[in-house]
Amino acid sequence: MRERWDQVWRGSRYLLIGLPTALATMLVLPLLMVGAISTALGVGLMLFPRIMAGLRLWGEWHRRRAAAVLGVSVAPRHATLPKGVRAQWRQLLDDGENRRDVRWVLWHIATGLPAGLAALCCVGLTVGAVVAASLWWLFPADEPLSLLVGIPVTSWGSALPMGALQLALGVALTWWAVPRLARWDARACLAALEPSAEDQLAERVGVLTESRAGVLDAHGAELRRIERDLHDGTQARLVAIAMRLGVAREALPDDSGALAKLLQEAHEGTEEAMTELRDVIRTMYPPILADRGLEGALASLTAGSAIPAELDLGELGRLPAAVEAAAYFIVAETLTNAAKHSGATRVTVRMSRRGGRLLIEVTDDGLGGADESRGTGLVGIRRRVAALDGTVLVASPVGGPTAVTVELPCAS
Repeated sequence: MRERWDQVWRGSRYLLIGLPTALATMLVLPLLMVGAISTALGVGLMLFPRIMAGLRLWGEWHRRRAAAVLGVSVAPRHATLPKGVRAQWRQLLDDGENRRDVRWVLWHIATGLPAGLAALCCVGLTVGAVVAASLWWLFPADEPLSLLVGIPVTSWGSALPMGALQLALGVALTWWAVPRLARWDARACLAALEPSAEDQLAERVGVLTESRAGVLDAHGAELRRIERDLHDGTQARLVAIAMRLGVAREALPDDSGALAKLLQEAHEGTEEAMTELRDVIRTMYPPILADRGLEGALASLTAGSAIPAELDLGELGRLPAAVEAAAYFIVAETLTNAAKHSGATRVTVRMSRRGGRLLIEVTDDGLGGADESRGTGLVGIRRRVAALDGTVLVASPVGGPTAVTVELPCAS
């Protein structure tokens, strides 16, 4: 019972406050129109983003009230404006919340007004019964007070029972209708301000993309750290061990027999381990990337290509470490494929950045007919690119030429 009365009280307060705010929200539409029109005159360039920020605060206050009525929690939405008119307009056009704020204006007017008026009638019927029944005697005799359906009240004998009956009717209507109206209006408010399923999916994809970019950056940094540790630590120790074993072999007399053979095997095994370690380091994160950057690493690849290679680099800017490593391995693998399988006499490597995408194009003048099923390395390229959510397009008609086009997301 007490919980129900709490719902009635909260619902009444919510709807009776929502009634004047819905009337006030009707002024938002002409204000938005004035702001949009003034944009053409230049004044709105600074005014309109601030109007939308104010609307965000206004809608957010109603959103928190609606969530409190429904007993749910909602994540806060921020209404801060970045510095600079261009940044403010970019945020205004890109932020889907602004469209939902304008949609909420229409919904709040359409639901807040009727729900608030209905709550006002229910509460007014209840409060009016008490006030009117006790003050019936203030009305003139020729125009007596009327209760319920126009029944005139001319004495305490009619005022008390009619007032009690109207009070009971008002309490019943308020008890039954007000909480339902409040929940209906609150759900409408949240539905208008909450993103749709498509918007939620798009926002989730955006969050996952950002988190993946952070993971890739961290992964690249960790690979660089491991490469440095292996190169400067483990590899250096293996080199020292190999040198000592070599000195020990030279110091042994010629008739050492089994001991000389063991030292020889240990020496050769250490050198093989160093070779394998160098291969592992190169496949993890090429040291040349850390030393010379992507441009220098690609220049070294093309200079050392088995067939003449031309390198054409655009403005790349700062790239995530994982994207740099993938681009390096893609170019290295395609150059190797061209040298082994294409019969080409020349290869062209082009790399450029278009917004948030890195475009890699490797073209050779070979015989074409590249077949991924024959182990040409294209499968490995596709897997590496797929891990970064990129795309690979291979055009290799019989007779040539062969063009491998790769796009990698590189927004940091």
